[in-house]
Amino acid sequence: MINKRLLIKNLLSHNDENSFYDKKQKLSLSSKDGKAKFLKHICALSNSNPENNSYVVIGIEDEENKIIGVDFFDDSKIQNLVNAYLKNPPKIEYENVPFPTLPRHKVIGLVTIYPNNKITSLLKNAWKYRKDTIFYRRGSNSMPFLGHNFELRNTNKEIVDAIEINASNNLEQTLNGVFDFINKHKPEHKPQYKVFNEQFVLCWAGERKIINAEEYFSRVDIELINEQVQIFFSALDDVQISYNKNTFIVTEFIFLGLEKQEKYYPLEKTIINFKENGKHAIVKEFLFEPPVFNDEIMIHIFNNCNLIINKIQGNKSLSTIEKEDVLRLPTNYLICYLHGFLEVEEQLKKAKNYIKNLDDKTAYIKYKETLRIIRKVKYN
Repeated sequence: MINKRLLIKNLLSHNDENSFYDKKQKLSLSSKDGKAKFLKHICALSNSNPENNSYVVIGIEDEENKIIGVDFFDDSKIQNLVNAYLKNPPKIEYENVPFPTLPRHKVIGLVTIYPNNKITSLLKNAWKYRKDTIFYRRGSNSMPFLGHNFELRNTNKEIVDAIEINASNNLEQTLNGVFDFINKHKPEHKPQYKVFNEQFVLCWAGERKIINAEEYFSRVDIELINEQVQIFFSALDDVQISYNKNTFIVTEFIFLGLEKQEKYYPLEKTIINFKENGKHAIVKEFLFEPPVFNDEIMIHIFNNCNLIINKIQGNKSLSTIEKEDVLRLPTNYLICYLHGFLEVEEQLKKAKNYIKNLDDKTAYIKYKETLRIIRKVKYN
C-alpha cells in the first residue's frame, strides 16, 4: 500500500513539474477556463504515461514548492467531468491527504491518473480548446499535438515505479499514524480505530448526538491510516456510521426545509469496501430526494432573496428583518434551486464577500455547503 503523504513528498522532491506529475495551488472547476485547464492536464498526463500512474498535486505554492494546502474537496463526481469531456478518458481519483504542518481544515489534494494505454483527446469543445485536440507533456507544460498520427510512448514507468515503491507503507508508519490521529482529537470525540481484513487500519472520530432517538455524528474525521488519506470530513452535516467485516459505511444527511419545517434528508452514502487482495474501493450512492413546496411560496422566497442580493450589490442598508434573512439566504436559495430556479448559483455567489465578513460564521459555512450540494445535484 502506498503512503500518499510520502508519495507527495517524493513527487515534490523532483521540484520541477515534469511529464508524470503536475502541481497546482488550487483547482477552479467552477469556471470555464479552470475546468478546461484541468481537463487539458489530465489529457496530457494520460497520453504521456500510457503504462504508469501520473499525478496532479494540489495545494502547492509553485515558485518555492511550498505546501500551503487547500480546503477539503469531497467531489466524488470529478470522474463524471472527465468522462463527459474526454475521449478514452482515464480513470482518475481525487484524495485528500492531511499534513501535520497544515491547519486541521486544510489538506493537500492528490489526483491520480491511472494508465489506460489509449490516446485521450477532447470529446467536445472546452473553453478555447477545440474538440479532438490531443494534449501531451513536454517537460512541465501540457501542449497540443499539432502533427499527425500521435504515438503513445512509455518513458516514465521505471521512474514512477521507483517513486511508488519508495512511498510504500511500513508497520512503524502505520502505528505512528494511529497514535497521531488519536492524539490530535478531543477525548469527547472518542477517536478509535478498526482493522479490516487484517491489512487496513481505519481511524475515525466524531461528536455524538441523539436526535429523535437516532444516533448521528457531526464534525466527523475519518482517515485510512495505511495510505495517510483523509477520506471524509464533515464540519457541519450530521452523518450515521455503520460497519461490518469488510465495509465501512457513512450516510450523510442535510437539515433542510422552510423555517419551522426543517427535517433530515439523506444526501449520499459512502461505502468503503476493503478487498482481500490488499486494495480498497470507495463507492458513492446518491440518495437525495428534495422536499417539494408550493410554487407561489417558492416564487415569493426567490424574489425576496434576489431583493436582498440587489441591496447588497448596491451597498444599501438592510433592515433588521433582512439581516436575519441573510443568515438563511444560502438555505433558502438551495430550496429555490431544487425547485428549478437554476440561476440561484450565480445569484448566491454575488453575496459571497458580504456573507463571509459577517460576525456569525454559520452563514458562510452554509454558503459553502449549499454550493457543494448544488454541485452534487448537478452531477447526479
